[in-house]
Amino acid sequence: MPVLLLSEAVTGLVGGLFHNEFNNVAFGFADEQRTPTEATAVLGIIATAGVAAVAVSVGLSYYALKLPAVVVKLYVASIIAVIAAVTLLKTVLDPTTEYRRRRLIGFAVLAGFNKGVAGSGYGPVVTIGSILSGVYEKSATAITTMAEGVVSLAGVGAFFLISTAGYELNLLLLPSVFTGGFFAAILAPYTVRVLPNRALSYLVPVYALGLAGVLLLQVL
Repeated sequence: MPVLLLSEAVTGLVGGLFHNEFNNVAFGFADEQRTPTEATAVLGIIATAGVAAVAVSVGLSYYALKLPAVVVKLYVASIIAVIAAVTLLKTVLDPTTEYRRRRLIGFAVLAGFNKGVAGSGYGPVVTIGSILSGVYEKSATAITTMAEGVVSLAGVGAFFLISTAGYELNLLLLPSVFTGGFFAAILAPYTVRVLPNRALSYLVPVYALGLAGVLLLQVL
């Protein structure tokens, strides 16, 4: 899991910068008083809640919460499937959603917990959760990418702290995992840039349902 988190930390931060470059989102400050842009404020909420959740869940996964891999995959797949199905249904019936900060924090905490326990299930939960909380689809995708980089970096830090207590970390797989993720981090922002927002509103939950299906097939 440390290898996956380290790779996602780098690719997430790189992907977030490319999203900003392709104008999928506007990170930074809105005026001379250094007031954060709306996207930066949302990123701060998601990253802060996610970092706290991932730190707790990483500790639990090593010291208290020893769950079999099958249980973890079933949990992550179920969470993603339910949220994606609700989002897809809402997109069809009522695509408009007003911004809800508390709901966004809740999804960020849930996603951070997933990241710490399973090393997966972060991106789909935060992206869909952001959309359900009233964030614009392209912005939600871009913010999630950057937030995943920040949260993964926190997870890496937590694992390295744990390693000082005698737990061995194996980073031999890092080059192979990182290579594919890095190219995807560059290609994905451009894809989001050229796709219509309406298409993304359907594509994101459908992709998440497919991901949940793959996880379930791995278990069955």
